[in-house]
Amino acid sequence: MIRNVVGSVLALAGATAAVWSPFRAWYDGRHGRDYAVDELFTGITDATADVLGSILLPFAFAALLTLVGVVLRSRLLVALAGIVVLGFTVFWMVRVGQAEGSLVVSGDGRGLGDGVANAFGGGVLLLIGALVMPGRKSRAHRVDRPDRHHHRPTHPTPDGPPVSPDAPEASPGTPEAPNRHPQASTPYAATRTFDVPTPDPERENPPPKD
Repeated sequence: MIRNVVGSVLALAGATAAVWSPFRAWYDGRHGRDYAVDELFTGITDATADVLGSILLPFAFAALLTLVGVVLRSRLLVALAGIVVLGFTVFWMVRVGQAEGSLVVSGDGRGLGDGVANAFGGGVLLLIGALVMPGRKSRAHRVDRPDRHHHRPTHPTPDGPPVSPDAPEASPGTPEAPNRHPQASTPYAATRTFDVPTPDPERENPPPKD
Protein backbone atom coordinates (compact mmCIF):
# COMPACT_ATOMS: atom_id res chain seq x y z
CA MET A 1 0.00 0.00 0.00
CA ILE A 2 2.78 2.46 0.91
CA ARG A 3 4.74 1.60 -2.24
CA ASN A 4 1.69 2.21 -4.35
CA VAL A 5 1.10 5.62 -2.80
CA VAL A 6 4.75 6.67 -3.14
CA GLY A 7 4.94 5.42 -6.72
CA SER A 8 1.73 7.21 -7.65
CA VAL A 9 2.96 10.48 -6.13
CA LEU A 10 6.26 10.23 -8.02
CA ALA A 11 4.47 9.44 -11.27
CA LEU A 12 2.04 12.32 -10.91
CA ALA A 13 4.87 14.71 -10.04
CA GLY A 14 6.79 13.58 -13.10
CA ALA A 15 3.77 14.06 -15.36
CA THR A 16 3.18 17.54 -13.94
CA ALA A 17 6.81 18.53 -14.55
CA ALA A 18 6.65 17.19 -18.11
CA VAL A 19 3.47 19.12 -18.95
CA TRP A 20 4.82 22.31 -17.37
CA SER A 21 8.16 22.13 -19.18
CA PRO A 22 6.94 23.45 -22.61
CA PHE A 23 5.92 26.69 -20.88
CA ARG A 24 9.53 27.26 -19.82
CA ALA A 25 12.57 28.26 -21.90
CA TRP A 26 14.12 25.39 -23.86
CA TYR A 27 16.84 27.00 -25.93
CA ASP A 28 18.02 30.60 -26.17
CA GLY A 29 14.98 31.76 -24.26
CA ARG A 30 12.56 30.11 -26.70
CA HIS A 31 9.79 28.20 -24.97
CA GLY A 32 9.03 24.62 -25.75
CA ARG A 33 5.48 25.44 -26.83
CA ASP A 34 6.97 27.36 -29.78
CA TYR A 35 8.41 24.18 -31.32
CA ALA A 36 5.97 22.31 -33.54
CA VAL A 37 5.81 18.54 -33.29
CA ASP A 38 6.26 18.06 -37.02
CA GLU A 39 9.52 20.04 -36.84
CA LEU A 40 11.01 17.11 -34.95
CA PHE A 41 10.67 15.11 -38.18
CA THR A 42 11.20 17.81 -40.82
CA GLY A 43 13.72 20.06 -39.08
CA ILE A 44 13.70 22.95 -36.61
CA THR A 45 12.65 26.36 -37.97
CA ASP A 46 12.03 29.83 -36.52
CA ALA A 47 8.28 29.58 -37.01
CA THR A 48 6.09 29.73 -33.93
CA ALA A 49 3.75 26.76 -33.55
CA ASP A 50 0.30 26.61 -32.04
CA VAL A 51 0.08 25.38 -28.47
CA LEU A 52 -1.96 22.29 -29.37
CA GLY A 53 0.41 21.42 -32.21
CA SER A 54 3.58 22.05 -30.22
CA ILE A 55 5.77 19.68 -28.27
CA LEU A 56 3.19 19.99 -25.51
CA LEU A 57 1.04 17.43 -27.35
CA PRO A 58 3.17 14.32 -26.66
CA PHE A 59 3.75 15.45 -23.10
CA ALA A 60 0.00 15.83 -22.55
CA PHE A 61 -0.46 12.32 -23.96
CA ALA A 62 2.16 11.06 -21.51
CA ALA A 63 0.29 12.75 -18.65
CA LEU A 64 -2.91 10.98 -19.74
CA LEU A 65 -1.11 7.64 -19.75
CA THR A 66 0.15 8.41 -16.27
CA LEU A 67 -3.34 9.10 -14.92
CA VAL A 68 -4.70 5.88 -16.41
CA GLY A 69 -1.72 3.92 -15.09
CA VAL A 70 -2.14 5.30 -11.57
CA VAL A 71 -5.86 4.51 -11.54
CA LEU A 72 -5.33 0.99 -12.89
CA ARG A 73 -2.10 0.48 -10.93
CA SER A 74 -0.35 -0.36 -14.17
CA ARG A 75 3.41 -0.06 -14.03
CA LEU A 76 3.59 -0.59 -17.78
CA LEU A 77 1.53 2.49 -18.62
CA VAL A 78 3.49 4.70 -16.22
CA ALA A 79 6.79 3.46 -17.62
CA LEU A 80 5.52 4.03 -21.16
CA ALA A 81 4.67 7.62 -20.24
CA GLY A 82 8.21 8.16 -18.96
CA ILE A 83 9.67 6.71 -22.17
CA VAL A 84 7.49 9.06 -24.27
CA VAL A 85 8.69 12.13 -22.33
CA LEU A 86 12.35 11.18 -22.44
CA GLY A 87 12.16 10.04 -26.06
CA PHE A 88 10.68 13.29 -27.38
CA THR A 89 13.08 15.36 -25.27
CA VAL A 90 16.13 13.55 -26.65
CA PHE A 91 14.71 13.71 -30.17
CA TRP A 92 14.26 17.47 -29.80
CA MET A 93 17.84 17.86 -28.58
CA VAL A 94 19.12 15.98 -31.62
CA ARG A 95 17.13 18.20 -34.00
CA VAL A 96 18.20 21.43 -32.27
CA GLY A 97 21.81 20.28 -32.31
CA GLN A 98 21.55 19.69 -36.04
CA ALA A 99 19.98 23.12 -36.62
CA GLU A 100 22.34 25.07 -34.34
CA GLY A 101 25.45 23.07 -35.05
CA SER A 102 25.98 22.32 -31.33
CA LEU A 103 24.21 22.53 -28.02
CA VAL A 104 25.32 25.14 -25.53
CA VAL A 105 24.68 25.23 -21.79
CA SER A 106 25.07 28.75 -20.34
CA GLY A 107 23.92 30.57 -17.26
CA ASP A 108 23.08 33.85 -19.00
CA GLY A 109 19.86 32.58 -20.59
CA ARG A 110 21.51 31.22 -23.72
CA GLY A 111 21.66 27.59 -24.66
CA LEU A 112 19.58 24.90 -22.96
CA GLY A 113 17.01 26.27 -20.52
CA ASP A 114 15.24 24.96 -17.48
CA GLY A 115 12.36 23.64 -19.58
CA VAL A 116 14.59 20.82 -20.86
CA ALA A 117 15.64 20.06 -17.29
CA ASN A 118 11.98 19.87 -16.25
CA ALA A 119 11.22 17.50 -19.11
CA PHE A 120 14.17 15.25 -18.25
CA GLY A 121 13.31 15.31 -14.56
CA GLY A 122 9.67 14.48 -15.28
CA GLY A 123 10.61 11.50 -17.44
CA VAL A 124 12.98 10.16 -14.79
CA LEU A 125 10.36 10.56 -12.05
CA LEU A 126 7.88 8.63 -14.18
CA LEU A 127 10.30 5.73 -14.56
CA ILE A 128 11.13 5.75 -10.84
CA GLY A 129 7.41 5.81 -10.01
CA ALA A 130 6.84 2.81 -12.27
CA LEU A 131 9.62 0.93 -10.47
CA VAL A 132 8.30 1.79 -7.01
CA MET A 133 4.68 0.88 -7.75
CA PRO A 134 3.94 -2.76 -6.90
CA GLY A 135 1.41 -3.10 -9.68
CA ARG A 136 -1.79 -5.10 -9.67
CA LYS A 137 -1.76 -8.51 -8.07
CA SER A 138 -3.70 -11.28 -9.74
CA ARG A 139 -6.19 -13.05 -7.53
CA ALA A 140 -6.02 -16.81 -7.83
CA HIS A 141 -9.34 -18.59 -7.49
CA ARG A 142 -8.94 -21.85 -5.65
CA VAL A 143 -11.24 -24.68 -6.59
CA ASP A 144 -11.50 -27.55 -4.14
CA ARG A 145 -11.59 -30.85 -5.95
CA PRO A 146 -13.13 -33.93 -4.39
CA ASP A 147 -10.69 -36.44 -3.03
CA ARG A 148 -10.47 -39.47 -5.25
CA HIS A 149 -9.56 -41.69 -2.30
CA HIS A 150 -12.48 -40.53 -0.22
CA HIS A 151 -14.76 -43.50 0.42
CA ARG A 152 -18.44 -43.12 -0.14
CA PRO A 153 -20.82 -43.87 2.74
CA THR A 154 -21.61 -47.50 3.23
CA HIS A 155 -24.97 -49.12 3.87
CA PRO A 156 -25.76 -52.05 6.17
CA THR A 157 -26.70 -55.45 4.83
CA PRO A 158 -29.01 -58.05 6.41
CA ASP A 159 -26.28 -60.67 6.57
CA GLY A 160 -23.39 -58.79 8.09
CA PRO A 161 -21.57 -55.50 8.60
CA PRO A 162 -21.75 -52.65 6.09
CA VAL A 163 -19.99 -53.35 2.84
CA SER A 164 -18.36 -50.54 0.89
CA PRO A 165 -19.74 -50.15 -2.63
CA ASP A 166 -16.19 -49.61 -3.89
CA ALA A 167 -15.12 -53.07 -2.77
CA PRO A 168 -14.59 -55.62 -5.57
CA GLU A 169 -17.37 -58.10 -6.10
CA ALA A 170 -16.80 -61.79 -5.94
CA SER A 171 -16.53 -63.54 -9.29
CA PRO A 172 -18.97 -66.34 -10.13
CA GLY A 173 -17.90 -69.73 -8.91
CA THR A 174 -16.09 -68.58 -5.81
CA PRO A 175 -17.32 -70.15 -2.55
CA GLU A 176 -17.56 -66.87 -0.68
CA ALA A 177 -17.24 -63.20 -1.47
CA PRO A 178 -14.09 -61.60 -0.07
CA ASN A 179 -16.00 -58.96 1.87
CA ARG A 180 -18.65 -61.28 3.30
CA HIS A 181 -18.77 -61.68 7.05
CA PRO A 182 -17.57 -65.13 8.13
CA GLN A 183 -20.58 -65.64 10.47
CA ALA A 184 -23.16 -64.45 8.00
CA SER A 185 -25.87 -67.01 7.24
CA THR A 186 -27.67 -67.67 4.03
CA PRO A 187 -31.07 -66.04 3.60
CA TYR A 188 -32.86 -69.43 3.52
CA ALA A 189 -31.94 -72.66 5.35
CA ALA A 190 -31.16 -75.85 3.42
CA THR A 191 -34.10 -78.15 2.72
CA ARG A 192 -34.17 -81.30 4.90
CA THR A 193 -36.32 -84.46 4.53
CA PHE A 194 -37.88 -86.54 7.35
CA ASP A 195 -39.26 -90.14 7.36
CA VAL A 196 -42.90 -90.18 8.54
CA PRO A 197 -44.32 -93.68 9.45
CA THR A 198 -47.48 -94.64 7.64
CA PRO A 199 -50.35 -96.24 9.69
CA ASP A 200 -50.91 -100.03 9.37
CA PRO A 201 -54.62 -100.90 9.66
CA GLU A 202 -53.91 -104.60 10.47
CA ARG A 203 -51.77 -103.66 13.47
CA GLU A 204 -54.29 -101.19 14.79
CA ASN A 205 -57.29 -103.58 14.36
CA PRO A 206 -55.97 -107.18 14.66
CA PRO A 207 -58.37 -110.03 13.58
CA PRO A 208 -60.08 -112.01 16.37
CA LYS A 209 -58.41 -115.22 17.43
CA ASP A 210 -60.23 -118.56 17.12
